[in-house]
Amino acid sequence: MVKTNRFLFLLIACVLLMAGCATQPAPITDGPGFFVGLWHGMSAPISVIVSIFTDIRFYESPNAGLRYDLGFMLGISFWGGGGAAACHRR
Repeated sequence: MVKTNRFLFLLIACVLLMAGCATQPAPITDGPGFFVGLWHGMSAPISVIVSIFTDIRFYESPNAGLRYDLGFMLGISFWGGGGAAACHRR
């Protein structure tokens, strides 16, 4: 039991140490906007399948922030009915 706890502690410590070195590019101020996010959201399910076999990413990085994220979420909701299923009455 003690060896398992030590191993788990060392594993978690190593993962956190390596994650602390990760960086992300700084967001650009005039990046992709709402309509690019909307398109990326609408094409995301297809892009996920394609990304398994190729080196395609379906989320723009770095992005401009709120406008792109809002467009992406609205575009991805296109596939789920935009929440209309949750409001359906029997």
